[in-house]
Amino acid sequence: MVGSITLKNGCSLLKPLLKLTLLLIAIASSYVMANELPNVCSRDQNVNEFTVLSYHEIADKSETLDTSYAVSPSNFEQQIRWLIESGYHFITVDDILKYRKIGKALPDKAVLITFDDGYRSVYTNAYPILKKYRIPAVIALVGNWMRAKEKVDFDGHIIDRSKFLSQSELKEMISSGLVEIASHSYGLHKGVQGNPQGSMQPAATTRRWLADQKRYEDEKSYEQRVYNDLLENSTFLKRYTGQKPRVIVWPYGRYNIEVRTIAEKLGMPIGLTLDDGSNTRTTPLWGLRRILVEGRMSLADLEIDMWERNANLIDDARTTKAAHIDIDYIYDPDPIQREKNLGLLLERINKLGVNTVYVQAFADPDGDGSADYVYFRNRHIPMKDDFFNRVTWQIAKATQVKRIYAWMPMMAWRLPQNHPAANDTVVTLQVDPSHLNMGYHRLSPFSPKARQVIEEIYADLAKSAYISGILFHDDVTLSDFEDDSLFARQQYKKWGLSENVSQIRSDRAQFLKWTKLKTRYLDDFAIELGKIVRKEQPELKTARNLYAQVALHPDAEEWYAQNLAQSIQKYDYTAIMAMPYMEQADDPKAFYQKIVNRVKEEQCGLERTVMELQSVNWRKNNEPISRQELSETIRDLYAQGVHHVAYYPDDVYTNTPDADTINRVFSEKAVRMFTITPGRR
Repeated sequence: MVGSITLKNGCSLLKPLLKLTLLLIAIASSYVMANELPNVCSRDQNVNEFTVLSYHEIADKSETLDTSYAVSPSNFEQQIRWLIESGYHFITVDDILKYRKIGKALPDKAVLITFDDGYRSVYTNAYPILKKYRIPAVIALVGNWMRAKEKVDFDGHIIDRSKFLSQSELKEMISSGLVEIASHSYGLHKGVQGNPQGSMQPAATTRRWLADQKRYEDEKSYEQRVYNDLLENSTFLKRYTGQKPRVIVWPYGRYNIEVRTIAEKLGMPIGLTLDDGSNTRTTPLWGLRRILVEGRMSLADLEIDMWERNANLIDDARTTKAAHIDIDYIYDPDPIQREKNLGLLLERINKLGVNTVYVQAFADPDGDGSADYVYFRNRHIPMKDDFFNRVTWQIAKATQVKRIYAWMPMMAWRLPQNHPAANDTVVTLQVDPSHLNMGYHRLSPFSPKARQVIEEIYADLAKSAYISGILFHDDVTLSDFEDDSLFARQQYKKWGLSENVSQIRSDRAQFLKWTKLKTRYLDDFAIELGKIVRKEQPELKTARNLYAQVALHPDAEEWYAQNLAQSIQKYDYTAIMAMPYMEQADDPKAFYQKIVNRVKEEQCGLERTVMELQSVNWRKNNEPISRQELSETIRDLYAQGVHHVAYYPDDVYTNTPDADTINRVFSEKAVRMFTITPGRR
């Protein structure tokens, strides 16, 4: 049950065209077993070990509380029969724990069946089928729903208690040996106020906005609230059912490092999510992924989802269709006007048909590329307004977007003048004005104080909003005359180089080594920041902006400390700023073609590269790129094999680019064909 704060969770996006695609693949591969198909571009090269299915109600439409997640008894049995006939084997929690702890093998094509929320229909309609086929299952219970006498506050809806399992029904199912009880929290299956604007967000992972005190819940209070709740539910369920839960099913699928650590301490090492992806040997027990089985899913849909998990194709099988959004464009100091602007943005995103957005989390009022303010609470940078959380949450709730990236600088921060790290900045040697100059005011990544500040900004972002990715700004760069700060010089000495940039530049061998080491250092720092955010946002993806010249010119790494091959290897996505008018290219089509050809040379290049286009010509007074040219460019890129396309900027007030045009051309790339043979693509 997702209730009043419904989010789009890990369900298949694939349409009927994919069914045909998968059929063709199956024929072409001579019916090779799905779990033997390698996905050579997956970050996790391990095979799927087991699949977990998440059910809710098992009831006909007329009897359901929430038709979205209700599966009819006939469809449920049909799915069970299909699993059996397809060679799947049903497993228990014990099987998973014994496999992970002592290496006891799981059966081939292992499946764990789970039911969330504790609906009575699980007893009346699912349990007879479980008994018929001797299938084990896990049922997740919300303590305060079970304890209720007559009515249940069902996430803001008052429901009769009889709609949920009774104590006697639970004990009967447990005594059969088929059913294990899991915790679904005692009272965290609800929304709490997550920002000053009143957004109701998942109670388990949200630091509450305390409106009467005009502040957020502090970390100690937050962790104590979660601990008390999970302890109360474990104690209650042991008394109510005779079983102490070993499994926590995260309400709304939301979890972070704090809550999963608490659950482990309370004897629940297994956490079930609604995250996309396979359960491989690297998937932690506290973050096992599940397929959410919805009422509208056909048997063919379930088959595709199972195939995806076994082939480890989640996410990699989807194209990115992204809009790059400036919050600065929609922000207004008047809260009423601000909400109107946000409403216009949401309406526009739906018209665009994009599935990904890169949302500016910082404010750059002077337009110099460096962040003067941010739109989220943090310890170091002045907050222009607490607005990022509101924007991203509304996009998640009210649009079709599946991935929301926070667009963030890595080094381009202007700290207040009295900040201890304010002067720990990148130092550029004085050079000929015609030479490439990055221009951004940046903190030195070699300064321990500056590095700590940056890490803490990212940690604060992670706790302030719900995001599924980070897009690193184009400031992840150091020119061939940077960085000559004291901190950088100390690092160069550790690398065995000369003490300063001038000396390094005078020795070609040192210069080349220095270039490679700087590139690796910047990328490693960005990946480390991603790890920090991932503690709060476990399914986070990383992307970075890359200058087009890095793909076009063999010497560009020396100029930027950016490397295409390394970027493709280290980040989930590399967004190349393929903007020919900004680069003053003589022939835009040849410009795109050269970038695509270079990307194709890299293993998984097309799979991990986003072509980020310009929607206006800044060199011609911000003149919009014509609808025809933008459409033709995207179609040409698709024809060349490009999977992922984004554009910047997006202007909600001038309809730039034209929303209907973007929707139409993006829809032409419904799905990409998979290549199932290992090797270079």
